Amino acid sequence: MALRLEDPVVEIDRRIASRRMGVRKKGPPAHEALAEGLGIRTVRDLLHHYPRRYIDRSTVQRIGELRIGQTATVIGRVRKIDARPTRRRGLSMVTVEIGDGTGYLDLIFFNQPWVAQVYRPGYEVAAWGLVGRRGRHLQLSNQEVELLRGGDADLVHTGRITPIHRATEGVSTRTIRELVHRALARLPRIPDPIPPEIRRAEGLLDLDAALRAIHFPSSEKERAAAERRLKFDELFVLELGVAFRKHRVEAEQVGVAHEPAGPLVERLHASLPFEPTGAQRRAMAAIDDAMARPRPMNVLLQGDVGSGKTLVALHAALVAIQSGHQAAIMAPTEVLAAQHHRSMAALLGPIGAAPYLEVADRAPGGAPQPSLFDGSVREAPSLTYALLTAAVTGKDRERILDGIARGEVDLVVGTHALVQEGVRFADLSLAVIDEQHRFGVHQRMALKGKGASPDVLIMTATPIPRTLALTYYGDLDVVVLDEMPPGRRPVRTLIARTEREREEAYELVRREVGAGRQAFVVCAAIDEANKSEVRAAEAEARRLAEEVFPDLRLALLHGRMRPAEKERVMEGFRAGRYDVLISTTVVEVGVDVPNATVMLIENAERFGLAQLHQLRGRIGRGEHPGTCVLFDGSGGRSEEAAARLEAMVRTTDGFELADEDLRLRGEGTLFDVRQSGMPDLKLASLVEDLELVKRARARAFELIREDPTLERHPTLLDELRRRFERSIDWLFHA
Repeated sequence: MALRLEDPVVEIDRRIASRRMGVRKKGPPAHEALAEGLGIRTVRDLLHHYPRRYIDRSTVQRIGELRIGQTATVIGRVRKIDARPTRRRGLSMVTVEIGDGTGYLDLIFFNQPWVAQVYRPGYEVAAWGLVGRRGRHLQLSNQEVELLRGGDADLVHTGRITPIHRATEGVSTRTIRELVHRALARLPRIPDPIPPEIRRAEGLLDLDAALRAIHFPSSEKERAAAERRLKFDELFVLELGVAFRKHRVEAEQVGVAHEPAGPLVERLHASLPFEPTGAQRRAMAAIDDAMARPRPMNVLLQGDVGSGKTLVALHAALVAIQSGHQAAIMAPTEVLAAQHHRSMAALLGPIGAAPYLEVADRAPGGAPQPSLFDGSVREAPSLTYALLTAAVTGKDRERILDGIARGEVDLVVGTHALVQEGVRFADLSLAVIDEQHRFGVHQRMALKGKGASPDVLIMTATPIPRTLALTYYGDLDVVVLDEMPPGRRPVRTLIARTEREREEAYELVRREVGAGRQAFVVCAAIDEANKSEVRAAEAEARRLAEEVFPDLRLALLHGRMRPAEKERVMEGFRAGRYDVLISTTVVEVGVDVPNATVMLIENAERFGLAQLHQLRGRIGRGEHPGTCVLFDGSGGRSEEAAARLEAMVRTTDGFELADEDLRLRGEGTLFDVRQSGMPDLKLASLVEDLELVKRARARAFELIREDPTLERHPTLLDELRRRFERSIDWLFHA
């Protein structure tokens, strides 16, 4: 009976079980163990569980020519079987002697008494293993053995290039190999969703040939061709989904055609206390063009730490507001939201903007009122802005929410509180999402849902590697800030592994504080809940206060503090009331203290490059140069950690570090890619396959231009739905 890809694995597991002569190990059936341990439930899942390596057992050798210590494949006939108990109580040993006319070889089976019933004199077997000697007899250890029923066509485990699949508890790689072999034998030709013209243009095997060859290749050349086809398949479908969504959003959603030129933008740029960089000007021009179009903007703004993304975001917000709408900026933490609010207030003050709560204290309707001090008439503000986080409570929160709903608040800065049910915008046309990899897809969609089809500007100071920008963020238009403001100096980075180097780092802190400057000490996360991180920070604060810096003013900051307490500590540090701030990674993004020139990072080997780069970006933001000291708790024993730390010393270029981080850690650990709902990459690597990514992307986008709805490619549309099952809303409805 023919098999289908959608059939459960149990359909072939029964067939294998029936051939085992009633002998099974204790435990659940193979198909249940596969589902539990590897998530393999259907024949399709099984075929896409690719081998992790191969052993070449294709060359059959004569027994008489074997050498001790070599691995070999032999074929011979059973001469005799000897079953006996061993000296260890309860254990048995079966010896099966085979010969091929040139010599004899023993196959030893411990505690498998049923083997004596399986093999009979005259049976032909194939065996692979490590050649050894037992007395005067040759024998194989770590062996794979199979009966040859009907000739070479039945060889699965020996006499060929043998796949080694990742196994799980209760299912061996041998069982998985046999399941795959039986599935392929019963499957009719597997249909190929990729159009034949693309396969021809790229020189690819068809899907049926590739799936058979990836599991049971006849040669290394065939295996490589199968791998290339299946890598292309993964990348092509991923890029097809990106292109499909991008085209659908642009074609179906009607956005706001903003007017980039206007009084608010002009007044902002006229009042700036600094000259924007060329990169900032180019970024603002690109965003102006995107916001002027009548379809929703979806832009990813990449900029290294300190490259000036805040100004670009504020510029975009003013474009929305002067066009008669509202704008919102969402940050991942209260500290960063407060930082954005403070920075923007400083830039908005000179153009006549005012905090909403101050304006709301005036007469109804916000009419100009006489000043209590000089009797003059106060002009209405050019715009109003508000901060909305969990720390804003009571009547202030109610007033801000009411102002947002009535359209009286033009610009809202906040955290995830902005996507809560109680927040209703009158006319949101721009959503700015900062450090977007810290938000889930559903939070981003919820913020977008606050407006009909708002423009979206996603910002990140964690540069995204090129291949991730082309794939997992490939539906966004990328704008890059690749210049630093004048006067911004690179931060010197050092590694400390010895007690002497640690003391030198502490002395550096004392010198900088003595010169009137400040320092950070950052403690690493130890467990997922960060409870140990908080305890480590508290313990480090006590140690530093009592043993290292008893004469300095120290403060402690961690994520479990109440919002008001966190803000009090940060404000005290900014104001210079503390010399050293001991902190958890809550300071990773957005904290701007220009007077801080030193950062010590404990257990830096526990951080990824992106996080280390973010932390380092908190210092050297003023006129004085900064120094970051990485304490390596592994003492250099971890090669991967050492490579990360050396990369931090080598460069301050965030884009270079992003590519290095991807190379060292792999895409699965970055930006929550594995939790994104996007299709997994089982064979393709974003580290090694950049050129294949580019080719797959070009083919996918070309196909969507020709057939935007995939109406002419229904099989490919079905494949798209299946692969994007976990993010179907993103694909069709976001």
